[in-house]
Amino acid sequence: MNYKRIIAVCSFLISMIICGTAYAQNTNYADAKVDDLTDAQIRQMMDRAESIGYSDAQLEQLAAAQGMKAAEVLKLRQRVEKIRKQDGTSKDNSKTGSASQNTRTTAVEQDRSRGYTGRDQQQDTTRRTNNQNLDPDKKALEEEKKKEIERIFEGIKPKIFGEDLFKKENMTFEPNFRMATPKSYVIGPDDELLIDLTGDNEGEYKAKVSPDGNIRVEYVGLIAVSGLTIENATAKIKNIMSRTYPGLKNGRNDLSVTLGNIRSIKIIVVGEVVKPGTYTVPSLYTVFNVMDESGGPNKNGSYRKIQVIRNNKIVSTLDIYDFLLNGIQKNNIGLRDQDVINVPVYESRVEMSGEVKRPALFEVLSTENFSDLVRFAGGFTNSAYSAQVKVLQNTGKERKITDVFAADYSKFTPANGDKYVIEPILDRFENRVEITGAVFRPGQYELDKGLTLKQLITKAEGLTEDAFLNRAYISRLNADNSPAMLSFDVAKIIAGTEPDIILQREDKITISSIFDLRDEYKVTIQGEVRYPGTFEYADNMNLEALIQIAGGFKEGATPSRIEISRRIKNSDATSASALTAEVFTVKVDQELRILQSGFVLKPFDIVSIRSSETYQVQRQIKVEGEVLYPGTYTITKKDERISDIIVRAGGLSPLAYADGASLKRTGGRAAKVADSLEKAQEEREKLVNLRRLKQSGAKDTTSIEQDIQILRSDLVGIDLVRILKKPLSRQDLIVEDGDVIRVPKELQTVRVTGEVLKPNSIVYLKGKSFRNYIDGAGGFSYNAYKKGANIVYSNGSVAAAKKFLFFNNYPQVKPGAEIFVPKRAEREGMTTQAIVGITTGIASLAAIVLSLFR
Repeated sequence: MNYKRIIAVCSFLISMIICGTAYAQNTNYADAKVDDLTDAQIRQMMDRAESIGYSDAQLEQLAAAQGMKAAEVLKLRQRVEKIRKQDGTSKDNSKTGSASQNTRTTAVEQDRSRGYTGRDQQQDTTRRTNNQNLDPDKKALEEEKKKEIERIFEGIKPKIFGEDLFKKENMTFEPNFRMATPKSYVIGPDDELLIDLTGDNEGEYKAKVSPDGNIRVEYVGLIAVSGLTIENATAKIKNIMSRTYPGLKNGRNDLSVTLGNIRSIKIIVVGEVVKPGTYTVPSLYTVFNVMDESGGPNKNGSYRKIQVIRNNKIVSTLDIYDFLLNGIQKNNIGLRDQDVINVPVYESRVEMSGEVKRPALFEVLSTENFSDLVRFAGGFTNSAYSAQVKVLQNTGKERKITDVFAADYSKFTPANGDKYVIEPILDRFENRVEITGAVFRPGQYELDKGLTLKQLITKAEGLTEDAFLNRAYISRLNADNSPAMLSFDVAKIIAGTEPDIILQREDKITISSIFDLRDEYKVTIQGEVRYPGTFEYADNMNLEALIQIAGGFKEGATPSRIEISRRIKNSDATSASALTAEVFTVKVDQELRILQSGFVLKPFDIVSIRSSETYQVQRQIKVEGEVLYPGTYTITKKDERISDIIVRAGGLSPLAYADGASLKRTGGRAAKVADSLEKAQEEREKLVNLRRLKQSGAKDTTSIEQDIQILRSDLVGIDLVRILKKPLSRQDLIVEDGDVIRVPKELQTVRVTGEVLKPNSIVYLKGKSFRNYIDGAGGFSYNAYKKGANIVYSNGSVAAAKKFLFFNNYPQVKPGAEIFVPKRAEREGMTTQAIVGITTGIASLAAIVLSLFR
């Protein structure tokens, strides 16, 4: 069993249940209706689930965890399967679902075996949730999971328009206490007034408003200011203080009154708010400030009729939509002590979904119509079908659907519970035709009333010169949208000899080019030209032009015998000797003039230009080592041999070791430009053949790379002594381009490698045998393959040991040779099965012998 997979799935399910339980406290989809969701909303939900790795089965489990009813979950599954079938993106969720189900069953069985009940599981889940809340990392993880689930089901339950206003942490309605005191501010007990007197008389006074509404000013006395605005209080204080300071009357003194410490007031918030209660706030607070403190209206609260009640009278009604839509804080009055803010239950709330800029739940007043609702939603999107809107309405018994047309938008009054579905426009054109092919401006055009085929061709700037005039066709849709095709003669339509064709919506006219209806014409030139290849054919193209396009002749070309092969179109298929190609031979001089009648090429001709028999590129070989004049020599005749080259090199030097002379044949320039892959394959085949010569299964002590290097040397074993004694003999090879003849000095050592105890180089002594050199290297190792021992001479030739009766006949050793001893194949021990087989065979043979003697 894959325990890791089971543990992982269990962990996912537990975290999903925990996350779903925690999130369900704030979001409940028990009243969600899958039938009300559009295909676009379902697709969006599927895409979001896939983006975070949830399968369709897990999506259903999440929906159930969020409180969606079982019947709605089943509908959700059917809608998902239907959409996947339509889109051709069906997924095999059976394995995932089955695994989840099996894991879920296993977990339940384990809980039952431990004596857990459903209530115990719920308590255990609660404990785990509480424990996770204590861990910041786990808490952050759960918050991230909540956000993921919220993104998945964002389209099922629409948001209430304006609910985010009082929930965003980066937005606050806290007033600025460092601004100038508003002139409309009403003074009350505990306020502190700062009175500043300037001019002929100067003074500063701090006066706190007493509970009975008075302030005391030095040399002036008591002044009643409670209930007055700052502006009115300033005028009153100035009037009373002018009795003591006459300069206030004639302007020689000036007086300003500002607010010092701001008093606190108590505001009561009731009704459908998130956090109702009594709030102690600064006296500068307005309705918006207190609503922000209380969390704003809850899911049943009104955003349109928030009431401010003072002394049991409604003094202001606040409509938050004025602020949300226009940024206007209308009726956002300053509050007084003991004011009551009442948020009533909404009267009418409707949903806008589909192709609007702000899909959400909107609260509408009885005086508003559907046009106002569209304005609340930000208007239609660019792809909205605005000519008609579907409305899902509730009656006293059941639901109904109503169509509202654009002309009635300003007359239609929304009702509570309405759902308006704005669908996208159709992906089709009402007046489109298209023309493609051999016209100067192909593309889509407007279908004017009575537009004909000839008029459309004129709109497209006419036919191109390569237009195929005999036949074209119109792809047309029948009344049932099945395809139809209408052919016409282009030349006759243009000439007016055939009646013009009136076009219909979505007609597609195709006028072919003559080049579209045939293979692309090409001609090929190969051989001794500078740029051989395939070129485009042109009418009246002659041989001289093609040779010029190909860069002209190479130096070794034979222009007197150019061969052109041509296709046979009407060959006799019933004849065994039918022609498969037609061949022409043409003579051209070096000035590209045909020496016979002009030859015109045809499409698909292949021109072959061969090299001259008498033209030869210089071929060179190299002589190295102990000759009088080593260096590079040019081959002067086709049958020049090794002896000729040695003579041209001045013969051998006194220190030359003729027996060790070698010939390295690289294959010349042709081999140098051969394909590298073919060379590699050839070398591998050579290496395989070399290993076959060794004992079956033997392992060489040299590496494969060393073997390949030996193969790449391409040494040819030659006997230079016999060559110089008998020139023109079979040993005297004809030299080739790239050959390297090397004559070394007399070598004085013999190298011993392979399966010997101490591989090394040993001084050569005339008459010393093969086995003596092996002994000089410590003798054979325990796993040496003696019969496979061989010797490589300095000229590149190889000689191997031979068997005579029971003795190994080893080859003669020469200076500079290398003795190589391969490794014996590893032998596997006899298995029990083999022993049983051999024993059985022997017993059977013995039984047969005994039966014969009886």
